Amino acid sequence: MGFCLDFLGYFMYSVGEKIIYAESGVCTIEQIAPLASGSSEDRLYYHLRPLVGSGVYFAPVDSNAFMRRLISREEAESLIDAMPNIEPAICQDSRFNHVDAFYRDIFRLHTPEALVSIIKGLTLRMSTRKTKSSRAEATMKRAKEVLHGELSVALGMEYKEVEPYIRQRLEEA
Repeated sequence: MGFCLDFLGYFMYSVGEKIIYAESGVCTIEQIAPLASGSSEDRLYYHLRPLVGSGVYFAPVDSNAFMRRLISREEAESLIDAMPNIEPAICQDSRFNHVDAFYRDIFRLHTPEALVSIIKGLTLRMSTRKTKSSRAEATMKRAKEVLHGELSVALGMEYKEVEPYIRQRLEEA
């Protein structure tokens, strides 16, 4: 028990493991078990506790929900070094629903590089606008939470230390 099928075969996540879960970011697998009430006993779910935020997510182990292991420390350091060269994601459309869809599609790439691109693009977009968009601010906040959450685990530091660490590393480069 405690496995999920992916399209290539068996892929296992373990209780206690930290993973990226869809757009929710870093989550710890607290248990692999059926849902507590009124559900089929033969369907297993990952019970996921988010690093940032509260609550518990329930993801069927046999679902198509996006899950992946976290990047390594070396990959995190390389990502930070590459940040100046990552192109900002800039939506040329000004219609809110098109802008939202543009960034949502990039978010669904589920890569740290995509999150950096979103953050850079939205930072530029908001700096050139007279009024702030609460949607853009919320999207940027979420992208930072997911990115900084993964980097904090990969680098072995507190979540609140990640942004100053990135700034310091980029200033030294």
